[in-house]
Amino acid sequence: MRRSVVDDLIKWKNSGDRKPLVLKGARQVGKTWLMKHFGKEFYQNYVYFNFDEDIEIQSVFETNKDPQRIIQRLSLITGQVINPEKTLIVFDEIQESSAALNSLKYFNEKANEYHVIAAGSLLGTLLAAPQSYPVGQVNLLEVQPMKFDEFLEATDENLYNFYSSVQKGDVVESVFHTRLSEAYDTYLIVGGMPECVASWSEKKDAKALARIQKELISLYENDFAKHNSRINSGRILMVFRSLVSQLAKENEKFIYGAVKESGRARDFEEAIEWLVSAGIVNRVFNLSKTEHPLAAFDELNCFKLFMFDTGLLKNMAGIDNLTLLTKSDFQFKGPLAENYVLQQLRGVFDIEPRYFATKSGEINFIVQSGSEIIPIEVKAGEDRNSVSFKNYVKKYSPGHAVRFSRMGYLQNGAITNIPLYFAGKIKELM
Repeated sequence: MRRSVVDDLIKWKNSGDRKPLVLKGARQVGKTWLMKHFGKEFYQNYVYFNFDEDIEIQSVFETNKDPQRIIQRLSLITGQVINPEKTLIVFDEIQESSAALNSLKYFNEKANEYHVIAAGSLLGTLLAAPQSYPVGQVNLLEVQPMKFDEFLEATDENLYNFYSSVQKGDVVESVFHTRLSEAYDTYLIVGGMPECVASWSEKKDAKALARIQKELISLYENDFAKHNSRINSGRILMVFRSLVSQLAKENEKFIYGAVKESGRARDFEEAIEWLVSAGIVNRVFNLSKTEHPLAAFDELNCFKLFMFDTGLLKNMAGIDNLTLLTKSDFQFKGPLAENYVLQQLRGVFDIEPRYFATKSGEINFIVQSGSEIIPIEVKAGEDRNSVSFKNYVKKYSPGHAVRFSRMGYLQNGAITNIPLYFAGKIKELM
């Protein structure tokens, strides 16, 4: 399956100021596959080292700090010649060796002609603590679950070709609108985890898909205890399991008391930071005002938490597939659509999305493109009635205002309606 992040890896390979690259992201999003695929397709050869499976390799890094000596030892272990620029050196599960993680600094300073890429389980939680990795000595790249366009290409290449050809102002005929809307519904069920997409593409077996999703959720919950340190793993689990009920509220703002009666920020803020750093939840801050730059107006005590993959959220919520496909009136369909849109928006803009809630209403997302501030409304159905969104557009007169819904692609006064399936193409279509 094609992953668009490969384009970022190619840019890194060809960059004149390249440093060792660290891939971050939740477990099972495809980091290991990406590193091996990239080494196979874009280098003469690659050498792969897994610090979890072969613990003895750690001794090479514990006894040597000279990258040239490390290269010699690794070459002897693999029986392959490791050539500068022609061989990709892959360090997997690098969090198991602090010496190996620290060695990336020496590769950058003394042997930058070697191309080194590393990844590991929950590596983001280490990267959140500056003392745990060589600050300023590595490039970072986040790997996310497959987005809708990647899912579409993997499951219906002909429809993907039409999808990718649509440009601003194009007419989307009803036959394509229907097929893409059906693909969107399927994506809500399958999500973007590579194992789930591969299973659905090959088998179209809903029971097998649900089993994989449950196993993945269990894997993450087991990780909470496995990597328990100064942060209470029980509190991480409580926050994680509260995601569905938090999003089901009419006001989706995260409430500590909804995790545990009388719960307060000091009880759970470290657990939330851990989940965010691990890439398992996406946090969206509310804004005190919608001005450039957005980050200056974050209300740090007012935020929402979304699941990093919509298919897993759907499974956690226990939503029946038939209900999702045939009914539009159940309350959780709105939060599910918001979770989907956020998943598609992440990485499209340089600044992470925010939201804007006041006493007069709420704007689902606010994004920043350059210095332009763009309000976004998300509708799970075809309902156009949103007084708060229309009032916002009237009051602030933004250059662009976007509504994602099940309606077709059209311009409605100052508002551009973009079908939910085109969320990832927002920059091209607004």
